[in-house]
Amino acid sequence: MTKLSVIYYSSTGTLHAMAKRLAEAGEKAGAEVRLRQVPELAPAEAIASNAAWSQHFDATKNEPKATADDVVWADAVLFGTPTRYGNVASQLKQFLDTLGPQWAQGQLANKVYAGFTASMTAHGGQESTLLALYNTIHHFGGLVVAPGYTDPLKFADGNPYGVSHVTGGSNDAPLDDAQFAALDHMAERVVKIAGKLSA
Repeated sequence: MTKLSVIYYSSTGTLHAMAKRLAEAGEKAGAEVRLRQVPELAPAEAIASNAAWSQHFDATKNEPKATADDVVWADAVLFGTPTRYGNVASQLKQFLDTLGPQWAQGQLANKVYAGFTASMTAHGGQESTLLALYNTIHHFGGLVVAPGYTDPLKFADGNPYGVSHVTGGSNDAPLDDAQFAALDHMAERVVKIAGKLSA
């Protein structure tokens, strides 16, 4: 059975919803799945300044947290991060930066990786965030299995680098059918290719 880890950071819940959908799709594709949140690093006053952030933090604070073993264990890893000035959020980046010992031992290489993200605006750095994330994967010796345009549904989703969502000015636009289909497709594709590599 292919082993899939979905490891993400979410401040207000969008990436959390995307990660849950990917985990469900991975299980439907026949994978054993670990869904893991990286720890919050922001100070309490920053979290308290945003009601949605504070609510999401409280609702998910007891969920399983990502460890290096969740990456080492997996055949495939899906990383999720909101955009932060067109880049990876510091919470996920800090987790990636702690994987030096595993990287040095070659334990992160030869796995399948892909990413997902969200921003408030349509040109809010989604593509640059995923490309920045993939810089780390290249250093791992990992295999980036971005969805590309491997299915017509990607023309509705519009992001060949991974899966992304625009949350809108109020930062609460829900995921729609296009995102759900794109998330399902990416999970299925990653599980399929990781399975072939494992075989």
